[in-house]
Formats: sequence, structure tokens, C-alpha cells
Amino acid sequence: MPSQGAIANRRFLVLLMAAIAFVSVISWALSSPRPIDSTFSSTPIHKVSVSDDTLKGDAIMGKIGNETLKAELGRAAWKLFHTTMAKFPDKPTQDEQTALFSYIHLFARLYPCGECASHFRLILNKFPPQVSTRSNAAAWACHVHNEVNKSLNRQLFDCSKIGDFYDCGCADEDDEGKKTMKTTTRAAGNTDRIDLQVEKSGPTRGG
Repeated sequence: MPSQGAIANRRFLVLLMAAIAFVSVISWALSSPRPIDSTFSSTPIHKVSVSDDTLKGDAIMGKIGNETLKAELGRAAWKLFHTTMAKFPDKPTQDEQTALFSYIHLFARLYPCGECASHFRLILNKFPPQVSTRSNAAAWACHVHNEVNKSLNRQLFDCSKIGDFYDCGCADEDDEGKKTMKTTTRAAGNTDRIDLQVEKSGPTRGG
């Protein structure tokens, strides 16, 4: 009959082996390659190909019933819109012009206020985005902003002051761009001087 000491030693060995096995399993599990979560991976979930129908389709979002929220959204959106134009390159490449053109149309489609987006779409159809230069983009943005103001019976904005009102926040190394923005928008106070294209449908890219 085994002694008490032998039984204790046997139990210790069993526990030791179990502990070693447990540690081995955990180590193997941690070191095994895991499947990559594709939700936030760098690989696109689907091929990106933006068609003209996608750019110029109907508004996607629904109506906003809260008038206070709608007004706050509008102020924030216009600040983003005008600041984007103020920071746009003065001599953009064709790719940069296409990017801004697409952004403006998608901005209209995805704007959170559906009824506002639908109205802005009508304005875009009549006054296509002008993206050939920073000054044209800024002056065009002010013009369409005033088109919205007209529809709401609001006071029209003096487009010659758009560069001062919506400061681009340019860094020191971009001071020249900031000066250009203020100079060209003063000249754009008369929107007839920026050659705005008026079209009922089928606006072309560029400005």
C-alpha cells in the first residue's frame, strides 16, 4: 500500500502536468494567427467607382423636424463649405478639380437635412460647381449661398468679404494663399465677373 508521501507526490505530479498542459494550450492559442477583421481593414470592402448618377442622384437623408437643429447644422455646414473653398489650391490639378467637383455633389446628396439637400441640388443644376481655381470656387460658393439666402428671404452676403468672414486658418507657410483668397474674393463681389455657368441640366466639370 502506497505511503501518504507517495500519494502526495503523485498528486503534485498530476497537478504539475495539468498546469504545464494548460500553459501550453494558452501559449498556442495566443501565438496562432487570427483572421483579420475586414470591417476596419485597409482593404476596400467594395470597389469604388463613382458614376455620374451617384454624384447627382436624389437626396439620401430624411427631413429634419427640429428647426433649431436644422439652423445649427446649416451654420456648421456653410463654415465647412466655405473653408474648404478657401483652402483649395489656387492652381489645382485636374485630379484635384475632379475631387472638389465630386465632393460638392456628394455633399448635396448626403447632407443630413433631406429637404435642404433637395433644394441645394436644384441650385447645383442651375449653377454647376466652379473648380478651376481657388478664387472661382470661393466666389461660386458665395453665389450659391446667396441663392439659398434668396429662397429663405434672408439678407444677401457681400461676396467681396467672404475671405474675411470665413478665415481659411492658413498656416504661416500658406500666407500667400490666404492673401490670394482675400484679393480674389474682393474682385468676386460682382458675381458676373466670375463667369458663372447657368445650366438646367448636365453640368460639366471644371470652372
